[in-house]
Amino acid sequence: MEQYEPDRLSPAQVAAMRRSFTNGRAALTRRSLLRASAGGALAVGGLGTLSACGIPAAGKTEGGVSSEDRSGKEKEISFSNWTEYMDVDESGNRHPTLDAFTERTGIKVKYTEDINDNNEFFGKIQPQLAAGQETGRDLVVLTDWLAARMIRLGWVQKLDPANLPHAFANLSPQFRDPDWDPGRAYSYPWQGISTVIAYNKKALDGVEVKTVSDLLDNPKLKGRVGFLTEMRDSVGMVLLDMGKSPERFTADDYDAAIARLQKGVDRGQIRRFTGNDYTADITKGDFAACLAWAGDVVQLKADNPDVDFLIPDSGYITSSDNLMVPNKARHKTNAERLIDYYYEPGPAAQLAAYINYVCPVDGVKDELAKIDEEAADNPLIIPDKAMQAKSHAFRSLSAKEETAYEEKFAKLTGA
Repeated sequence: MEQYEPDRLSPAQVAAMRRSFTNGRAALTRRSLLRASAGGALAVGGLGTLSACGIPAAGKTEGGVSSEDRSGKEKEISFSNWTEYMDVDESGNRHPTLDAFTERTGIKVKYTEDINDNNEFFGKIQPQLAAGQETGRDLVVLTDWLAARMIRLGWVQKLDPANLPHAFANLSPQFRDPDWDPGRAYSYPWQGISTVIAYNKKALDGVEVKTVSDLLDNPKLKGRVGFLTEMRDSVGMVLLDMGKSPERFTADDYDAAIARLQKGVDRGQIRRFTGNDYTADITKGDFAACLAWAGDVVQLKADNPDVDFLIPDSGYITSSDNLMVPNKARHKTNAERLIDYYYEPGPAAQLAAYINYVCPVDGVKDELAKIDEEAADNPLIIPDKAMQAKSHAFRSLSAKEETAYEEKFAKLTGA
């Protein structure tokens, strides 16, 4: 378990985070194409917190540190999530699945959309966690790389399998065993985020695209190709195309992937690296093809018949946003009951129908078809077994690797 020290971010890491805040995955909406823009402004404060020296280093803490679990006495839970990442009714004021949970269990959910970015949110809660204090939250949703760090620091509680029968039984195989939380002892996925190849049929004008190599090497696509400013997505997809495993790659493998991308930059094959502003490029045809996030592509396809996607035979990168119970949470059992509730096919289908990201719940397709047949048949929302088998996760990085790899990627992208 690592000791917490206030982070000293390299210039490359700071640049990468700022890209993410403004137009990367941190700027994605969980329903439409753009997440609330407040995230970028708030995130600047988060960077300051992360790089400041005013908070004393904490000693090692043990995972699973809890206050007295008051779930039996207090029928409530405090749940922090990203903006626009929950179903809402037509009034826009109520969350049907949360209301149904409360009606069934009597547990009232204080639901707060106060996560605009992983780093900014970490800046909010790390002073209390480092000091061994409660955060005022029973359940939070964090992207996999930050979830991994929270586990290493010992700042989240181990989940009780006895309270998670549906979650254990229904978790999709592709999310079951991440290297940062083997067997899902501390976390369960809220939603998956997949990286695919999007293309504009009209802009391609008959040019065939099937692989990442086609994006990088086909001269007919010169200057009309886009890659992502998120290092794990772009490098991960290139590693797969090279026959390397994103789960087990070496430093030499990483350098080879960077060199491959650099060649695409030097030859003018790659038009630019983008956050989710690629949505405008691919819609207009400025990009003939690009790497894209599945949540965007669902909406893009609905809005423009020329836009479609493909999954390379080599595979694709999937990350996840994850439900976790912080140390000192007062209502751990209630939080586990809510996690388990969203792994029942009914509530999971309602959620998937609204937010259109990769549903991590097996057996939800029939329930989703009752709500939205098109969504149920969409492999970007409900991957079939063949597509699941092509899913790969970018492995966890040490602090040293994170710094070195971001610096190399920043040099490549000109950040």
